[in-house]
Amino acid sequence: MGLTRNSPSGHAAGAASQPTCTKAGVNHMKRVIDVVVLSDLHLGTYGSRADELLDYLRGIKPRMVVLNGDIIDIWQFKKSYFPPSHMKVLKRLMKLAAKVPVYYLTGNHDEALRRYSPAVLGKLKLLDQLDLTIGGERYWFFHGDIFDASTRHAKWIAKLGGMGYDLLIRLNNVVNRMLDLLGRPRMSFSARIKRSVKRAVAYISDFEETAADVAIHEGFQYVVCGHIHQPQLRTISNAQGSVRYMNSGDWIEHMSALEYADGAWSIYMHGAATIAAARPEAAELEPVLG
Repeated sequence: MGLTRNSPSGHAAGAASQPTCTKAGVNHMKRVIDVVVLSDLHLGTYGSRADELLDYLRGIKPRMVVLNGDIIDIWQFKKSYFPPSHMKVLKRLMKLAAKVPVYYLTGNHDEALRRYSPAVLGKLKLLDQLDLTIGGERYWFFHGDIFDASTRHAKWIAKLGGMGYDLLIRLNNVVNRMLDLLGRPRMSFSARIKRSVKRAVAYISDFEETAADVAIHEGFQYVVCGHIHQPQLRTISNAQGSVRYMNSGDWIEHMSALEYADGAWSIYMHGAATIAAARPEAAELEPVLG
């Protein structure tokens, strides 16, 4: 809706909080969230912002978690690189799965898991997509790589691009550390490239509209994706109707998540303001496994 809810720490203003006690005995407030959607964590790569993600996970108390693909980057997995912080993120997610429903939806970078889906291990469910009803409206959760021709028909190009992207992020991190020391604002190489290359902008637009068209045709009111590392909340319409398109972004550049609390969806941006969305009625969550 273009509305921004500001808070000192960038947290959703409407989310309830509960006190927690650290080892040092200091109380901190955890935000209670009905649903949190995370995607494109790319754990196991140099670009993954696992420390910041762990900080975020420690500050929330979700009632449901949707992991919308590319959680562990199996494409670029290296035995020599899986830092403790990445493992701590996995442990935190597994700890959540012992208490609340956690849906792990497969993406292209963790597509090796698709041979095992659907699978259920307690409250942890491995799926390729999820049909969820919230407030009487249907939501379609899936990673989104099915709309990307490069991941389906030219996988070697996609993998090569992934390696180049990881290298770009590593270089960007070095530059940003230098900018921090100089007291200058950080920059995003990939964001600048995307903004300057019309083809990349058109790709994002085509992806969003394709996902929306299919969702409208299938009778969904919301479609929730990841894959393109572009957090978004917007309504997309065609001749058959309209749908609310949402994208959870990533934890490499944007450090973003989708949150549903107090009957409203919003984009959480780590260290930034929270962008609010539409406010459907609060209701029980009714999942339909797919």
